[in-house]
Amino acid sequence: MHKNIVDTHNEWDKLEEVIVGRVEQAMFPSWDFILKNTIPDEGMEYYEKSFAMKGQAIPPEVIKLANENLEALIEILEKENVKVRRPDLFDYSKSIKTPFWEVANGVSSANPRDVFMVVGDVVIECPMADRGRYFEAFPYRNIMLDLIDSGAKWISAPKPILKDSFYNNFQVLENEFCINNSELTFDAADFIRCGNNIVGQLSQVTNLKGVEWLQATLGDNYKVDLIQSKCKQALHIDTTLTALREGTLLINPEFISPADLPACFDDWEILVAPKPASFSTQVGDFKIVSDWMSMNMLSIDEEKVIVEAKQLDMIDFLAQHGF
Repeated sequence: MHKNIVDTHNEWDKLEEVIVGRVEQAMFPSWDFILKNTIPDEGMEYYEKSFAMKGQAIPPEVIKLANENLEALIEILEKENVKVRRPDLFDYSKSIKTPFWEVANGVSSANPRDVFMVVGDVVIECPMADRGRYFEAFPYRNIMLDLIDSGAKWISAPKPILKDSFYNNFQVLENEFCINNSELTFDAADFIRCGNNIVGQLSQVTNLKGVEWLQATLGDNYKVDLIQSKCKQALHIDTTLTALREGTLLINPEFISPADLPACFDDWEILVAPKPASFSTQVGDFKIVSDWMSMNMLSIDEEKVIVEAKQLDMIDFLAQHGF
């Protein structure tokens, strides 16, 4: 962004402004069909124990720790002269009801990157597949209104109906993912922006109809390419690909091989990420969050990235490559 006008085309240019989410009033999801379909079979027992509080508020001590981490992130960003915006507080304990379904509560405002995709001067509000996240864009309304007053364009993809017939239990039916192609859905976090090339994946929340709508909406100036993740539980591309700067791509060798990358990366340097340190979200022998969240970084510019502090091997690896 420049002078409060949205203008962003990739993941690595100098960061001037960013939205950092909130965890206040966060809830355990009451409707967790999609989330369950991202859990390997061997982890289901631990998942059920971890999410026994479904429909209840996240405990205050967890919110406190999360807020401490967010404040540390904001401090880093502000020291880098990055303007930080925050969404409004939002009551996620209220039920969500449409003519076709009802869920007991929402989830949180922790993940703005899931909800909005920014391409050039256009902010796209995404058609999310998770019923519990149906109104998750609402806490960002004042930010969006301010951005359009500053010259940005704001569009919303068609709101999905999300009938029962849209979902499949892929673990039972052996479908590729738990959503079908009867209507369009996608999360912004299933894509990375590399100039005129947008690279994404199909997942538990992003389907082909959603990708086709995105391509048609962006027009001929952009090309949307898809990768084929080796991860059966694929949910968001940030554990698979990270575009560090123009011409340099970091990949997760467990989820994709260099030979399977789109042609737009033919001339790029492909860096294979080191094995990650385990995240502290481990429960028993199963992790609610993949260790490959080590790939989930935020670029300040082409030479500086924010990395999870405990990922020491990743930090050393990036330093060896000039970051």
